[in-house]
Amino acid sequence: MNKASFAAIGIQEDLANRLSEFGINAPSPVQEQTIPLLLEGRDVIAASQTGTGKTLAYLLPLLQTINPEQKVVQKLVLAPTQELAMQILREAERYGEHRGIRVMGLIGGAAIKRQIDKLREHPQLVVGTPGRIRELIGLRKLKMHEVSTIVLDEADQMFQLSGAGEVTKIVSSALRSRQLVMLSATIGPETKALANREMKNPAEVGIAPGVMTAESLEHHYVVTEERNKIDMLRRVIRHYNPDKAIVFVNATDDIAEVEAKLNHLGLTAAALYGDADKVTRSNVLSRFREGKFRVLVASDVAARGLDIENLSLVVSFDPAFDSEHYVHRAGRTGRMGKRGLSVTIVTEQQTFIMRKFARELDIALEAREMVGGKALAAEEARNALNNGRGRNESSGQRRDASSPRSSKPQARTSGNAGTQPSTTSKEQQPVKRLATIQTSEASVEPQRDSQRSVNPSAGGRGDATPARSKRSSNAEREKNRKNKGAPKWLKDKTPRGDGQ
Repeated sequence: MNKASFAAIGIQEDLANRLSEFGINAPSPVQEQTIPLLLEGRDVIAASQTGTGKTLAYLLPLLQTINPEQKVVQKLVLAPTQELAMQILREAERYGEHRGIRVMGLIGGAAIKRQIDKLREHPQLVVGTPGRIRELIGLRKLKMHEVSTIVLDEADQMFQLSGAGEVTKIVSSALRSRQLVMLSATIGPETKALANREMKNPAEVGIAPGVMTAESLEHHYVVTEERNKIDMLRRVIRHYNPDKAIVFVNATDDIAEVEAKLNHLGLTAAALYGDADKVTRSNVLSRFREGKFRVLVASDVAARGLDIENLSLVVSFDPAFDSEHYVHRAGRTGRMGKRGLSVTIVTEQQTFIMRKFARELDIALEAREMVGGKALAAEEARNALNNGRGRNESSGQRRDASSPRSSKPQARTSGNAGTQPSTTSKEQQPVKRLATIQTSEASVEPQRDSQRSVNPSAGGRGDATPARSKRSSNAEREKNRKNKGAPKWLKDKTPRGDGQ
């Protein structure tokens, strides 16, 4: 079955040509379903796995329906984080510049005075975060009366970070006739409530309902003790050896520690903090995209919605807070049909979380064990361990077989039939030596006694001399002990009877 072309779903030729310049020649399933509905002016609520092309699914219709001659804000895109907003902004500039469309980003953390000055240049498409957009609307610097389409990207995350009230106020500031579009990998209760309240007969787009993550993704987890998590992280990254990887950490206070330890281990890493200023975050992401370092350590907020090319591995240093957060973490890789891997590091007590995610998301979340520097399934790990144990045992048996102690007595046969085989073996030799030692020790005392009673005239004088010398040395030691601390003249005095 041939895929539909962009022209077949209503995209004009100049935009289709611009897409082909960047290697995009056919729409993805979510683009194929969403673009015609948006071009018709319908309100749309789209649920699709991350990495399936949702950004272009709404961006292409927005660019196509903007009038470059009209110098007012016509389209508004809201994103939950600065990074996602800037990512959308880059895409809009890439595909809208040749049409003369002015695009502007309005995000928190940037100087608001400068943003107000740039609004006087009359951008037609504004991309921003809810807090800053709401602030500029309140200051009457951002006019909403000509806005014909509002897009909420990553809608569920936006409600979690900004609250449903903030987003509702922005939507309500535009005309009732405006078009409203909401897209997310997960559609929660706040999203559904806003859709029911603000949308007019919305069209629902769902790609593979019930499947929350891309089919090109693999999901693994490894078990270790809490104190060994850094070492397990090192082993996972070394084994899979990605060009780029994102490591998600739950507690912001732990991010710096993980970053520092990875760098100490030789894995170049940098941190992305949610509360860092715009310039710092932008520089970190730019260096990561350029391959200046290998591992990006971040929280869920900082890395939400990021689209990094050639990102093949995502590691959760801590398990995600819930299945929705897991979906968004895993969705940083395996995008647009490419292969990707999500690995979670858990303790033995946290393995139930993996079973819960597997059940709720209907995915195969498989355990892996690091054996010999390789990530193996449980059965493979057992076999590897058993084979290794068997080799050790067999090598031990070979060593024992060559050892004199383990060899059985071997009878030597001679070519002469009448020669009796020797019954003495090397194994028996130590026993004989031990018996000889015991016998010689047992005979020491009788020998000493015989030496004391030897008749000097019978040639025993030489044997008695060592005994006499020993007694003299004992007497000398005793004298020294008694005279310890005495004056020299007393020490030199000859004891009575010694000279006799």
